[in-house]
Amino acid sequence: MDGLLLDTEDIYTLCNNIILRECGRPNLPWNIKAQLQGRPGPEAGEIFHAWAQLPIPRAEYMRKNAELQRQHFPSAQPLPGVPELLATLSARGVHLALATSSHAANFKLKVGHLQALFGHFPEEQRVLGDDPRIPPGRGKPAPDIYLLALETINQQLRKQGKREVDREECLVFEDSVPGVEAGRRAGMRVVWCPHPELLKEYHGREKAVLAGIASAEGGSQVREVMEEAAVGGEGEGRGWPGRRDDGWAELLRSLEAFPYARYGIGDA
Repeated sequence: MDGLLLDTEDIYTLCNNIILRECGRPNLPWNIKAQLQGRPGPEAGEIFHAWAQLPIPRAEYMRKNAELQRQHFPSAQPLPGVPELLATLSARGVHLALATSSHAANFKLKVGHLQALFGHFPEEQRVLGDDPRIPPGRGKPAPDIYLLALETINQQLRKQGKREVDREECLVFEDSVPGVEAGRRAGMRVVWCPHPELLKEYHGREKAVLAGIASAEGGSQVREVMEEAAVGGEGEGRGWPGRRDDGWAELLRSLEAFPYARYGIGDA
């Protein structure tokens, strides 16, 4: 959702950079921000603090950050092409589920003024980052959130006596690198629509991202931060990612003019 449907990734950066400057630290670089995107808040926090080394207690940082987010999240807006994409998918009978690492409180701040947009996602088909059905430590890049999102769709189909959807029939939309990995490990096709700065960060490694194997290929600074944060190791219980050029993931720079026919999404 963040950075894919809404411009909230830039708001996250704005809030963090305000605090970093107050503490005499440099702005958040994209090689670190790339590791925060898509992950549950607690894990992203560990990575951020391992890099930032702030001179203030973590509780003070959290208080400042929450206050800034309360100010700025209600101004979030859909990214280009998103309203048209969701409206078209709904009109053509595509089953939609939302899978976001945002916790419930922040989710409400971000979408409270965008009820028409998020009305395309039925309440029972929304999976948030603090959903108790997701075991601790199983956020993205683990596949659990997408498998659960699929199950919410299939629960409704079973009630209606309709055929369930197989994971191979699913299309995941993602902006984050951990999210692409999660989708690939769930056995689903993926559309990666990254922030322009994230795409620059992964220039030359796009095929690794699309295969879901880029997290194992970070630079030395990224590896050091991830090790200090104790996030992203084998303990996450890795599934099977994809392979380069296997045709199960695609890079799109925008969700405008989405190629529906390429994915077998015809007219209603």
